[in-house]
Amino acid sequence: MSVTVKDFYDASRAKIALELVAGSGGMGRVIHEPAINRPGLALAGFFRHFAFRRIQVLGFAENDYLHCMAPERRRRALRALFERRIPCLTVCRNRRVWPEILEFSREFEVPVLRTPLITGAFINAATIMMESLMAPRCSLQGTMIDIMGIGVLMEGRPGIGKSEAALALIERGHSLVADDLTLMRRVDDRTIMGSAAGVTRYHLEIRGLGIIHVPSLFGVASVRNEKALDLIVTLCKMDEFGEGDERVAQRTRDVLGVPVPHLLVPVAPGRDLANVIEVAALNEKLKRLGHDAAKELDDKLVAVMTKGAAHDDI
Repeated sequence: MSVTVKDFYDASRAKIALELVAGSGGMGRVIHEPAINRPGLALAGFFRHFAFRRIQVLGFAENDYLHCMAPERRRRALRALFERRIPCLTVCRNRRVWPEILEFSREFEVPVLRTPLITGAFINAATIMMESLMAPRCSLQGTMIDIMGIGVLMEGRPGIGKSEAALALIERGHSLVADDLTLMRRVDDRTIMGSAAGVTRYHLEIRGLGIIHVPSLFGVASVRNEKALDLIVTLCKMDEFGEGDERVAQRTRDVLGVPVPHLLVPVAPGRDLANVIEVAALNEKLKRLGHDAAKELDDKLVAVMTKGAAHDDI
């Protein structure tokens, strides 16, 4: 996913206290790598392995090095840095921006940012922000609920009862993450985070009732901004639950390259979906703690049949 300097600036300026000093015409430049680079060797003239695709940072050491240079040498060093098509340059500790930097920012249309953070703190915060902005993303139709620490995505045809089941779960003390459309973001090779679109966050649509604001009715503990996806539950009609499906149809679904446990739950009149989904989430939590009821029963049956076969041989 391509991230521009403007994307980074808009997402980070409040958290990192970024200030745009110069180069507003280059805010569309693309940042190709999430890591942050300190161009100390580049300022010394060594560009063989220069990471020009990253955000460049001038910390205390780099600024002190520039201060020790003769004016003409400093000018040549900074020009060589800006000529490498860097996406942007950030000055830490609210240090004074060298006049040469302002000049080359305008000439090469490279944004220059400034932050009061020390260099290490800025690099840590900016790296986390860039990894979040560049993470693979997708959207899934469904309602996501946090059930005792297990993130459950309920999906199914429109009108099958996802929002009603979500409302019943919220009344039981669980938390809404997203309704109808859930945005997914891969954090690492094992974790998918789900969240709501900004416009629909904290809202739930109930057929016949309309749209409700969940925290106003059930309190602030009834909503969450994001939650890791741990289980997908597909609601389907009883006649769609084919003969080839098991009584408890356990499988996995690939979401952005991460396998997620997947259950098919048939919907029938009078069936308490909220209770079934809650138990499914608790069962998934037990599995993560090393207690798999289906496997334990299978092992017991195998042991009983093996013992019976041994007696028959005697």
